[in-house]
Amino acid sequence: MSLMGRAMSLYPTLILSLASGAVFWFAYRPSPLQPVALILILYVLPPITLRIHELFFPLRDGLSKLSDPKYSHWWGAHQIQVIYTALPQLEAVLRLIPGVYSAWLRLWGSRVGRKVYWTPNIEITDRGMVRIGDRVVFGHKCKLLGHAIKPKGGSVILYLRAIEIGNDVFIGAGSRLGPGAVIADGAYLPVLTDVHINKEIG
Repeated sequence: MSLMGRAMSLYPTLILSLASGAVFWFAYRPSPLQPVALILILYVLPPITLRIHELFFPLRDGLSKLSDPKYSHWWGAHQIQVIYTALPQLEAVLRLIPGVYSAWLRLWGSRVGRKVYWTPNIEITDRGMVRIGDRVVFGHKCKLLGHAIKPKGGSVILYLRAIEIGNDVFIGAGSRLGPGAVIADGAYLPVLTDVHINKEIG
């Protein structure tokens, strides 16, 4: 792993340290400033960091070798987002407020349409790699996985591709959409549907 890759591995620790500092600051000297700082640290700083990161290290669809010594653009983006996989309650809170989670995904670079319904227990691993139309319903514990990793011949291969979901789609509980999945307008996915890499449903 490159030196920059190792440095980016510390990003979740940085966010947690800043958030803890805001909490201790509030305990020491309470004021409205610390809750605002905590919200900015947890919900604004990471997506802005990702957008800046992508200006210099843009994510590209396709195959790459994570085992190469050069810096992996995906690895850096992953480290910026991984705190929300480790602590899913942070995102679940946003999904309780209509419209807020969709707006937050747009801050990351996702394209999200109008009137999208998110159940609280959803996992999205690559927030900038999601394209969602209008009036889409996500069932309980759906997963949107914009990448797949596979060892091959002594190397670690990464496959990355955006997930595209059309308008008026219903995605049943427990469904998993892999990288490159395309869901056509009006599609209905039954419970526990897996849409594998580069597969189109509709």
